[in-house]
Amino acid sequence: MKTAYGFLGLVCFLLLSCNSDPSLQKYFVENTENKDFIVLDVSPTILNVDQTKLSIAQKEALHSFDKMNILAFKLNDKNKAQFEIERAKVDLILKDTKYQQLMKFGSGKEGASVSFVGSDDHIEEFVFFANKKENGFAVVRILGKDMNPTNIITMISVLKESKIDLEQLKPLQQLLKH
Repeated sequence: MKTAYGFLGLVCFLLLSCNSDPSLQKYFVENTENKDFIVLDVSPTILNVDQTKLSIAQKEALHSFDKMNILAFKLNDKNKAQFEIERAKVDLILKDTKYQQLMKFGSGKEGASVSFVGSDDHIEEFVFFANKKENGFAVVRILGKDMNPTNIITMISVLKESKIDLEQLKPLQQLLKH
């Protein structure tokens, strides 16, 4: 009988400890196999930079960047209703208080936003969400360790000097064609 109570207690604990709140990570995982989505995981190697030519600040910025996850919904004539549902799901997730919005462009039906998770000096994740009613939408998660706004600005300078490996981005080209 003690074993049954112990097992029941363990099951209750596991059920309560599982976070059922929606998150971008869960959303990405749930839609990995969905034919309406294009999924890309991009590593820092895509930048293809000569590290010997980078400044100390640029090296720090590059090392704060772990990976980038891209999830894009390609709109077509058959999935317009699903597009609205999926866009609303992402909007809802990004309204969670853990996602702090930095800026927003455009309107709700067409535009973009930039949010982050963490504190100003210890950002764990930057999130770019862009949608266009003719093409679909894309969510880009930039994950890292102790990123900060200065790192992001410095990272832009690294991007300018990089020879980006476009092969890793090929799946996105079909989203941009319309």
